[in-house]
Amino acid sequence: MSHRTDIAYLYDGSFEGMLCCIYESYYQKELPALIFNYSEVQATLFPIKEIDTDFTAAKKVERSIYESISEEAMRLVRLCYYSEAVNRETAVLNFLRLGYKIGASITDMLTNDTVKTVLDIARSVSREGMFYKEFLRFSDYNGSLVSIIEPKNFVLPMLIHHYSDRFPSEQFLIYDETHKYALVYQKGKSTIIPLDNLELPKACEKEKKYRALWKTFYNTIAIEGRINHKLRMNNMPKRYWKHMTEFQE
Repeated sequence: MSHRTDIAYLYDGSFEGMLCCIYESYYQKELPALIFNYSEVQATLFPIKEIDTDFTAAKKVERSIYESISEEAMRLVRLCYYSEAVNRETAVLNFLRLGYKIGASITDMLTNDTVKTVLDIARSVSREGMFYKEFLRFSDYNGSLVSIIEPKNFVLPMLIHHYSDRFPSEQFLIYDETHKYALVYQKGKSTIIPLDNLELPKACEKEKKYRALWKTFYNTIAIEGRINHKLRMNNMPKRYWKHMTEFQE
């Protein structure tokens, strides 16, 4: 049976909303040429169909991914959702349609273009999340730890368990300046909230001393004859330096 392809889906931008697009496509036998959310400006000649976020439908899709494909497929779908890659929703839709036919072995089809697209997106998001587990720097402001990041992708959900496990008795805030969201952790609970702007007070003298000590340590352990700037930039991309204490004036 043929599928309608001359249509574009518009959804609310949530993960559940994206899953509802999958649900709509499957049950209405539609293959949308474009899927985008309200925050994106898209020019399209196709008729636009607004997809309501139905949590029951989203749950059905999530359960079907686990049962009909695999847990690994679900992990890749979530990573793709966190990405800012163009047409990520369409990539997920194509991946799942193939997955429902093939099953768990889809994640082993490394040369398939549909699978490779999703794997590449997921790998990029995962890599950036790992960098922020290694390169993120906190400063102390009145007893609270604060960090500012500027990621390409929405990596805050990937940082929750890492930092709450490392600092279970602290209260901290990680502000995503790119997407205007903040990860807030206090009293053993974490949440991600929208935050348009973050204004911080000047660092206290104690915090300035800690920063100076960290810079001294960083510079002292370097072996001048073995400094390799190219290698450093490969292992620690320059776009992360802006918010790293050791590189600040």
